[in-house]
Amino acid sequence: MSAADTATSSAPSAAIDSCFADTYAQARTLFLAEAAAAGLTVQHHLHPLTGAQGEALAMDVARDGPAGADKLLIVSSACHGVEGHCGSGIQVAALRDAAWLAHARQSGVVVLYVHALNPHGFSHSRRVTHENVDLNRNFQRFDQPLPLNAPYASLHDLLLPDQWPPDATNQAAVASWIADNGMLRYQAAVSQGQHAHPDGLFFGGTQPTWSNQTLRGVLREHGQGAKHVAWIDLHTGLGPSGVGERIWAGMNDPEAIARARQWWSNDGATPITSIYDGSSTSALLTGLMWSAIHDECPDAAYTGMALEYGTVPITQVIDALRADHWLHRARQRGQTVAADLAAHISQHMRDTFYVATTEWREQVVAQGKQGLFQAVDGLRRG
Repeated sequence: MSAADTATSSAPSAAIDSCFADTYAQARTLFLAEAAAAGLTVQHHLHPLTGAQGEALAMDVARDGPAGADKLLIVSSACHGVEGHCGSGIQVAALRDAAWLAHARQSGVVVLYVHALNPHGFSHSRRVTHENVDLNRNFQRFDQPLPLNAPYASLHDLLLPDQWPPDATNQAAVASWIADNGMLRYQAAVSQGQHAHPDGLFFGGTQPTWSNQTLRGVLREHGQGAKHVAWIDLHTGLGPSGVGERIWAGMNDPEAIARARQWWSNDGATPITSIYDGSSTSALLTGLMWSAIHDECPDAAYTGMALEYGTVPITQVIDALRADHWLHRARQRGQTVAADLAAHISQHMRDTFYVATTEWREQVVAQGKQGLFQAVDGLRRG
């Protein structure tokens, strides 16, 4: 049995369930405990704000391997806050897996676990940072003109109506836009990223966020000396429930994409998709996080993927995000929002990006571990 096959074998359900947490605070406690049990030292990059329960927030970084190694695998969670329930669970499951830890160490690959890239969003059940920024649209050249997204501008007021839930007139207007332009163009317009509406969806910001700046420091410190960096960034929200789409996360470089397909495609059974050729469920996006590798580790070859697990249909995902942004904007404007409506919106966000069933958890852990083993094998081969 190969290492990848070992990764896909099922652990007892209770053990898998115990890797996942209901809150950011619980997830952080689990991650720190398992990192300590694995003998790893953790760096705590403290966030300037506190969490939903008044808890400390941090981007925690655990390194398994010596400084100066030339092969580095990054495994990151919670780029999009609330998606961290899944990503953190996979990180904890990996840290508990003695076979995985031994395989990486024997291969001479350093593994860097970056827990909660966006701890504020994780804690508050939001996808965005405390600046209301989508972290994975924030890696722009802010000294240059920022990308325009005219289709989003035409949708902004429809997406965030004055009242929630939307009335029949708003629902009809959104349906009409989709009927005229198609669902794919609707998804692309909403999710591509925009820099003109700070209170809107998928806002990329006008300057680097705290998470952006902190992550860059982590990459500079731990990527020094690396000749080849691999990165698996864990996400949820697109595609069939429980299926992990392996989305190429890098420049439109045929050689690098071919390398990723050699590592992760399993002879086409789990294809590497791309936003560049339309094969991914994701639209073509701007300001993506992986670009920081080329800034902070410019001498390293790079191979990366976003492992994107499906949860619910895309229309439900967008509507959950609309509600969350409506609630945030209403509070900023001093509007009174009924407590039960606010609680419902927050819970709906969590349910949209995290399917809290044993079956789903088992699926995401198995696929995540398989990807980890394959990345280490790919780095070892060079």
